[in-house]
Amino acid sequence: MKIYKRETQTPTHKIVRLNCEEHSDLEYVGDLSDEEVLDLFHSLSEDIDKEKNLKLLKYYGYLHLLIKKDTH
Repeated sequence: MKIYKRETQTPTHKIVRLNCEEHSDLEYVGDLSDEEVLDLFHSLSEDIDKEKNLKLLKYYGYLHLLIKKDTH
């Protein structure tokens, strides 16, 4: 599936917007297999429920993730 991504970062968290359709403000990641999308989720955060979010991305065509940064 074709994936487009935009990240917004603050000192405490980042918001990652993934979309399956082209939008002018999103960066093209690639035409990824399911395994590659799971790897992308893992690279964003190890705490993400990868299988659930893959299903949501396929169903809705987009996914917004709020990822807390370690503040240690």
